[in-house]
Amino acid sequence: MQPSEKRRILITSALPYINGIKHLGNLAGSMLPADVYARFQRLRGHDVLYICATDEHGTPAELAAQAAGISVQAYCDEQHQVQRGAGEGFTLSYDWFGRSSSPENHRLTQHFAHVLEEKGLIEERVSKQVYSIDDGRFLPDRYVEGTCPHCEYEKARGDQCDNCGRLLDPVDLKNPYSAVSGSTNIEIRDTAHLFLKQSEMQDDIRAWVEASTEWPQLAKSIALKWLDEGLRDRAITRDLKWGVPVTAPDGSPRPGFENKVFYVWFDAPIEYIAATEEWAKATQGDWQSWWRKDQGAEDVEYVQFMGKDNVAFHTVSFPVTIFGSGEPWKSVDKLKAFNWVTWYGGKFSTSNKRGVFMDQALELLPADYWRWYLMANAPEGSDAAFTWEGFQAAINSDLANVLGNFVNRITKYTVSKFDGTLPATGTPGEDEAWMAEELKSSLTKISEHYEQMEFRKAAAETRALWAAGNEYLTRAEPWVKYKNDVDAAAVGVRTGLNLVVLFAIVAQPLIPTTAKAILDTLGIPEENRKWPSADEASALLDALPHGMAITAPPVLFQKIEDAMIEEWTERFGGEN
Repeated sequence: MQPSEKRRILITSALPYINGIKHLGNLAGSMLPADVYARFQRLRGHDVLYICATDEHGTPAELAAQAAGISVQAYCDEQHQVQRGAGEGFTLSYDWFGRSSSPENHRLTQHFAHVLEEKGLIEERVSKQVYSIDDGRFLPDRYVEGTCPHCEYEKARGDQCDNCGRLLDPVDLKNPYSAVSGSTNIEIRDTAHLFLKQSEMQDDIRAWVEASTEWPQLAKSIALKWLDEGLRDRAITRDLKWGVPVTAPDGSPRPGFENKVFYVWFDAPIEYIAATEEWAKATQGDWQSWWRKDQGAEDVEYVQFMGKDNVAFHTVSFPVTIFGSGEPWKSVDKLKAFNWVTWYGGKFSTSNKRGVFMDQALELLPADYWRWYLMANAPEGSDAAFTWEGFQAAINSDLANVLGNFVNRITKYTVSKFDGTLPATGTPGEDEAWMAEELKSSLTKISEHYEQMEFRKAAAETRALWAAGNEYLTRAEPWVKYKNDVDAAAVGVRTGLNLVVLFAIVAQPLIPTTAKAILDTLGIPEENRKWPSADEASALLDALPHGMAITAPPVLFQKIEDAMIEEWTERFGGEN
């Protein structure tokens, strides 16, 4: 059913870190589903703003720049363009792809810090921190590794143990060492930092989380786990040079913090707001109407997409920042969290040649192949293992056979038997009535799944609709009827051609390039590509103008052969 009111929907996906091209799991866990959701809502006629950006601060950027022999700024400039290109390659429909190193994010991060300190939620404390003598630097949390004091896992990071999930402080680790150099020549030194007093917001955050009824269970359970363990005050500055400078309210360097910057996890979520300001400056838009409830954002639906490892920061730390400010900022309404996409049950690894990364994927096959597979197997209820065999089976069956073959045979038949013209004769009968009911049911279910952000179900129902179209042609048998009753055959061909258009329209969120190719070939105007109404199912099966010219598109999908799988397994890894 078409929406009766136009909605304003703000969408953000977790910011990809600047250090390196993201792998298919990163894509499937945030950027791609956000894009699919944005495309669906735009097709429904809503006002959508999809914001993303590169997350550019922190130690990994410094170290990567050092290894490359260039400045951190130059490194981030280069990598931002690389990541922008990867997103464009996968047709991610960002309204703006910003940068956390932008002047807008510097200003807003410093603003929040000053306001939070005025509210008594930030205080300066001297704390113990790991200092690597051989590296000549303090080590941020994730660059200290050692044995977890709780479960004895030997490769726990300084901020969290990946084995037991407990939050850690680097000084608590047993047998600590530098993850930068591997050196154990380290000592604990005093250093002054600003601490965000999250513990004082514990009750407010819990009340907000418990009242958030539109979060999937995965997101809410992670947030409540952190709250049950008790929120800890966290340092929001680091001993680094690359990042947002720590300033006094007048904008001058804060005394004693001249060689410190804000912690990347404090400034990165603020970039959602800052990137919207970047967008507004570039497009003459109004960013405050999307983010400030006193400027019109009260009616905005804010939807976030992220992998499960990012949930805690978005359900605890960032809310502490925006709620603690006391200012009327828009908070998230729906938070969609994803589990992992694994590589044959293990982790993606560049060094071990395990897995495919975004740029490599596009060298093998067009984006729509990957988009379809990753959403049809979205890691929603549990982790989802990528396998070459599963990928091959899904592409060959779903795309090449079920959709591609349907489009190919009905358009080619029209060109061959009806002179490339949509036939006008014949009267619809039982087969068309059956197809109309199938169409009505499928459109209703697909729309509901997208609204609930159930991408795996939406893809499955989309495929089921394509399969119903093939079943319709089997029932209608226009090629058989043509021998004795051209008018009866014309009904089947006309209905089939209308289904081609409908299938392409419904496919737009998932496989936009292929959908556009089909619709362009058939000359469907942009205004007729909106999301179809389930209530008009019967009319939709005879919506194309009688007599319109029909051209058969080229083969839509290349089948993946066994030899290709063998080659890719050798190159990228597979079953051990």
